[in-house]
Amino acid sequence: MHFKEVKGILSATNGMNISRGCVHGCIYCDARSTCYDMRHDFEDVEIKINAPFLLEDALKRKRKKCMVGTGAMSDPYIPIPENLANIRSCLEIIERHGCGLAIQTKSNLILRDLDLLKKINEKSKCVVETTLTTYDEALCKILEPNVCTTKARFGMLKTMRDNGIKTIVWMSPLLPFINDTAENLRGLLQYCIEAEVYGIINFGIGVTLREGDREYFYQKLDEHFPGMKQKYQRKYGNSYQVMSDNNNALMQEFYTVCQQHNIVYGPEKLFTYMRTYEDKHAAIQLDLFGDRD
Repeated sequence: MHFKEVKGILSATNGMNISRGCVHGCIYCDARSTCYDMRHDFEDVEIKINAPFLLEDALKRKRKKCMVGTGAMSDPYIPIPENLANIRSCLEIIERHGCGLAIQTKSNLILRDLDLLKKINEKSKCVVETTLTTYDEALCKILEPNVCTTKARFGMLKTMRDNGIKTIVWMSPLLPFINDTAENLRGLLQYCIEAEVYGIINFGIGVTLREGDREYFYQKLDEHFPGMKQKYQRKYGNSYQVMSDNNNALMQEFYTVCQQHNIVYGPEKLFTYMRTYEDKHAAIQLDLFGDRD
């Protein structure tokens, strides 16, 4: 872990990452790819120590309130005290400015900040996103070794449901020959149904691999699934998009279940939802006074 002062924190679309790198150890992590030009070891997490200051300054300058997104490239709940303090401070700033939040994490440590998520959700919209890839708990500890298991994330989703906070699941990746099965998909979908998630983001049954990410993935296949690396190399070579032979059948089942349970599943619909600001106080006022002559 090391600190860095950065020059800016919010992107043009109001996304932010308060750190770079991760210690979760997920074997398929795209953020390891060399295209992101990380200049330090991936596990040597770089904490943007001035992130709260920069966020405060950026939101002060906004003419309109907005949704703030975080967690797309680096989990905001990496279990390092300074990182956890940073995300707490950022949530306080977002709540104080009346902005909305779309926050993505694989960690149930987010529950420590439930009080702030509820406050944000009272004024605007808070959307909590998490990744579910593997119903089998033992397999989950191999694929995502240093973060809470799928069952714990399911518990977190239910807590958000019980507190009126909308949730979105990233059901990706489902790895060919490993967890691309009907049994796995059905288990994950059942969790989503029980937790009453708003939507599920899925780009197909497979995984993406590119330089940096691919090498780490193959190293872990050798470690945990002897012979699997060679199977991937024979079938996919150096392809970026690695699709399962089970894609068509499983995606049809995925669509059917989502339709039956009114779960939103179009990625663009969900991205639009997460980026659209809602002012709940204004909506209440319209309800009270909108019909008056």
